[in-house]
Amino acid sequence: QVQLVESGGGSVQAGGSLRLSCAASGNILGIGDMGWYRQAPGKQRELVAVVTTAGQTNYADSVKGRFTISRDSAKNSVYLQMNSLKPEDTSVYYCNANIARKLWPRTYTDYWGQGTQVTVSS
Repeated sequence: QVQLVESGGGSVQAGGSLRLSCAASGNILGIGDMGWYRQAPGKQRELVAVVTTAGQTNYADSVKGRFTISRDSAKNSVYLQMNSLKPEDTSVYYCNANIARKLWPRTYTDYWGQGTQVTVSS
């Protein structure tokens, strides 16, 4: 089994900061891209940021310059530093990782965390 466990969500006033963490655990052979998505009520889930194994990053236009994604491969973890938060950033944030398990067939599959609520008040 593979699990992604998120932490770090909460409530903050506009302009504030939060740091999300996500750690993968279980029968892991390797991890590819890791990222963060978010989903607000009544809206589709959207990509926030992604980081490759080489450290390349990609961000949604709405968070560029405010959010920073990073990963620690030794800890099978990914982080999202969120600064200058706005009320429109209010969502449930989900961690995503492309993971190969040690068990056959050892193919890469997307796994999701349980989600963590981020609420930004004006």
